[in-house]
Amino acid sequence: GYAVHPNAVEAQLQGGTIDGISTALGQQITVKDGQIQQSNFHDYPLARIANFPSRFEAHILPYDDKPTGVGEMGLPSAAPALTNAIFAATGKRIRRLPILDQLKG
Repeated sequence: GYAVHPNAVEAQLQGGTIDGISTALGQQITVKDGQIQQSNFHDYPLARIANFPSRFEAHILPYDDKPTGVGEMGLPSAAPALTNAIFAATGKRIRRLPILDQLKG
C-alpha cells in the first residue's frame, strides 16, 4: 500500500534484511543432551551494525492503494539473495543454513 512514512518503511526493510542476513550466516540453536546450549544473546551470534556497509539503499515504489503494514519484507529474501551472491562469486551452492560453517576451510 501507500507508504505514509517512507523513512520508517526504509528502516524496516533495512532492519529486516540485516536480521535475515545475520540469521542466514550464523544463527542456530543447538541442543546437547536434551539441553539448549544458548542461554541468551551473549552466546547467540547476532550481527552488529559494524558488520554491514554504511550505505544501504531501499527503494520504495509509488503505490496508490490504501496504507498497510510493512511487516518483515526484508527478512525472507535475505538468505536466498546471500546464497546466490556466494554462488555468483565462488561457484559454490549453499543449500542449508547457517552459511558460515560451510564457507570455512
